Amino acid sequence: MKILIVTGKLAGKLVKDISSKSKQEVYTHVVDTPIAAFLTPRKILKELKNLENVDVQSYDVIITPGLIRKDVSTIGEETGIPTYKGPKDAADLNIILEMIDELELSSQIPADKLIEEELKKRALKFIEDFEKDEKTTKKLLKKPENILVGNLPVGEDFPMRVLAEIANAPLLSKDELLKRAKYFVENGAQMIDIGMIAGENKADKIPEMVKLLKENLNDIPISVDTLNPVEIKAGIESGVDMVLSLDHGNCEEVLPLMEEKQIPAVILPTDFGKNWVPHTVEERVNSLESLVKKCRKIDVIADLILDPINSKSIVESIIACHDFKARNKVPLFFGVGNVTELLDTDSVGVNALLSGIAMELGASILFTPEESGKTLGSVHELSVSSKMMFLSKHRGSTAKDLGINLIILKDKRRGETLIEEVDAPVLEGAENYKFTQDPKGSFKIMAENGFIKAVHYIHLKPDMVIKGKTAKSVYDEIIKQELVSRIEHATYLGAELQKAEIAAKLNKNYIQDFPLFKNLDY
Repeated sequence: MKILIVTGKLAGKLVKDISSKSKQEVYTHVVDTPIAAFLTPRKILKELKNLENVDVQSYDVIITPGLIRKDVSTIGEETGIPTYKGPKDAADLNIILEMIDELELSSQIPADKLIEEELKKRALKFIEDFEKDEKTTKKLLKKPENILVGNLPVGEDFPMRVLAEIANAPLLSKDELLKRAKYFVENGAQMIDIGMIAGENKADKIPEMVKLLKENLNDIPISVDTLNPVEIKAGIESGVDMVLSLDHGNCEEVLPLMEEKQIPAVILPTDFGKNWVPHTVEERVNSLESLVKKCRKIDVIADLILDPINSKSIVESIIACHDFKARNKVPLFFGVGNVTELLDTDSVGVNALLSGIAMELGASILFTPEESGKTLGSVHELSVSSKMMFLSKHRGSTAKDLGINLIILKDKRRGETLIEEVDAPVLEGAENYKFTQDPKGSFKIMAENGFIKAVHYIHLKPDMVIKGKTAKSVYDEIIKQELVSRIEHATYLGAELQKAEIAAKLNKNYIQDFPLFKNLDY
């Protein structure tokens, strides 16, 4: 394939270097414009018409920079040659040239984004097809390490299921409970857990909570999380699909009813009735194997209790999971929230890593609440990472280049640093703290539930609220309503609205006029 690439001066050398190594026949034309984003379809057409010693019509495809804002189809219409956008980062051009025969390029969307979307679509389609394959599911459910919880297949051969806990559920109103549950389901939870209050008996609250969730969450399995036999029985009678948790202290009292109703249970290697907790790997494994025998008439999911870092030993708790799983064909429960809630770091990388460890151990359920600011979004993160690990397992590959990822604050690839030589005076930026009130008024900016809200004040009284998902949508409406008259006010609003948008997307606290990221100076 003969390809004509048009680029700007800054990226010119890099584009030529990459093109020279391609198996395609590539000619690179460098326009006398420093930055590729400054190019327009009109300017490119003018360049192509003035090219000397190059037969433009002999090329099969024209590729423009991905940073061009406008649709480049007009170039194709006037030249008769299909014209598409390349990648935003010139360093990704090698991938585009390598895959160009397979790609359906676009005149509007940069090529690197198209590749990401296509790979993501294929990855999710693989998982969707697997989940819909009833014949395979039926066959896999005959294996002892796979069970049904409600109508949901759970086990080592299926994607790890995310169980989201509604902590202290009896303290919530019906609206709060349902809102919390729907939030978890929308973010990828496949099971919802009603977290009871330790040391209290709220069995009378369970029937209405189970009924509410069952009526509103379609086929999502519901579990009740308590060691209190009275609450467990109330949950079973109310129709829960699973019980958290049985141990040596409560199993004898509730097992007859669980056997009658055939309700699966998460089992612990403890005896909280006697305040006994195993300490060694061997104690955990032996205790849990003993409980499996007691619970042989129901399906169980084994919870070896994942310890927080440096509480007892996260390493020993993982070893216990490994040793138990090696000896027992029983689904494994992995309490990820035990670690993330007690570790002062962003949850996304921790959740991904723990999902990978869980997959290698053969875990079936990833369990988490979202109780602290640093763990907001954990359900979504576990939902994505469980899919990543399922793909990795089936492809026999590392958890990289899968089509889906959890890269949020950093970039997958380091872009090529292109240094522009500028022949112009260099001025040092300096903050100006002098404040001058905009006669058009002022704004209070907030980030709430994924939205940006800008409240306009005139003479200290609110007169208008502008709400949107993006900084640009809010800012454009501010301009349309003519609510800004001073340039320093306009630049200030742009900066603050962008901060608010980032905060809304990352579930971060946003406080106007204060830095969004406090630890970047470390």
